[in-house]
Amino acid sequence: MKLTLINSEKHLSFYTADTLSSVPLPFSGPVSAGFPSPAEEYTELSLDLNQSLIKNPSSTFYARVKGHSMIDAGIKEGDILIIDKSLEPGNGKKAVCYIDGEFTLKTIKKEKNKLWLMPANETYQPIEIKEENDFTIWGIVTYVIHKM
Repeated sequence: MKLTLINSEKHLSFYTADTLSSVPLPFSGPVSAGFPSPAEEYTELSLDLNQSLIKNPSSTFYARVKGHSMIDAGIKEGDILIIDKSLEPGNGKKAVCYIDGEFTLKTIKKEKNKLWLMPANETYQPIEIKEENDFTIWGIVTYVIHKM
């Protein structure tokens, strides 16, 4: 899958993807994460990550994470985010937000009449969104891809 860099910011670099191409990869049946199970009949299947991970191609973008504010949520520097701009933001969702000239990745927290952007690292402070902020929720993170 070819990625095209469209913008690089302090905390995220944004890419578009060539979702018209198909890249079928070999895919085997279930792998037990508990007790080993007897070998089952081997069935070769194929998996296309474009089709599996991208539901709305025209509104989906990738970003590479810079920084450590979401490390306790399992999101590390260098991880790739799949972001869908067509999804509705909601409490508890991971979102790429634009605030006062910068992009950031945080968890949305709605509380009465307040909106917070919550980090997942105790060394970072929550960000309260106020009327004077230049703010928009740019997109919702649907998948995080990282190396083990």
